[in-house]
Amino acid sequence: MTEVLGPEALGAPLGERATLVQFSTAFCQPCRATRGTLAEVAAMVPGVGHVEIDAEERLELVRALGVTRTPTVLVLDATGRVVRRAAGQPRTADVIAALGRAL
Repeated sequence: MTEVLGPEALGAPLGERATLVQFSTAFCQPCRATRGTLAEVAAMVPGVGHVEIDAEERLELVRALGVTRTPTVLVLDATGRVVRRAAGQPRTADVIAALGRAL
């Protein structure tokens, strides 16, 4: 089954064309760098949103999606369907490439 996340699951609206979803924890150093990378890409690419989710506060969603480490990044298309998933700190070029599958 394909995972689909809507605004109600995310607690935020979807981007017009795609959404970058980041699962983070408070003391995760790579999460801070990932936040900057995803915000930068979202600002560069029109219609792309960035949503950061505190994994500790949203354990039910973390478990449902099988998130096992932070940062974990999901790339959603305009309908909220998960098209890419990666754990660890991404590079800007990798995020842009992953967005290509969603746009």
